[in-house]
Amino acid sequence: MNKSLTRSIGFWLLLVLSLASAGVGGWLVAGQVGTMTSTLLDGTATGIEVYVGQSLVVVGAALLGAGVIGILLAVALTAVQALVPSAKPVVVEPIDWTSESEDETEAQAANAYIPTPASEVDDEDDETQKGSSGSTATATKISVK
Repeated sequence: MNKSLTRSIGFWLLLVLSLASAGVGGWLVAGQVGTMTSTLLDGTATGIEVYVGQSLVVVGAALLGAGVIGILLAVALTAVQALVPSAKPVVVEPIDWTSESEDETEAQAANAYIPTPASEVDDEDDETQKGSSGSTATATKISVK
């Protein structure tokens, strides 16, 4: 199934979630590094700001890295989609429903099944059916449904 990449829900989820992850990660890193820098330079830093800040910077860096990898993956998918040749659409002539071709009429006539009435069946066929069940339908080769 050749589907446009821009119509794929998975592609858009990848792109949006990657952007969100990179944004949240960048926000966490920038906020915590800024807080730690200002409090350490002022001399007012507490253990919570320093040690918890370091942990939040690591979490933010992981989110930022995952977002960047996702964005790069979306760009790579777009490049691959651009390089893969797509199937060209086949131009189909409109169907003229008002005319029937001779081939179609002959094919319909050849495929039509006209059962032979039981009165026109030869009695010789009845004699050759000695091993069958003996029913009229079997002896006359008529399909019974």
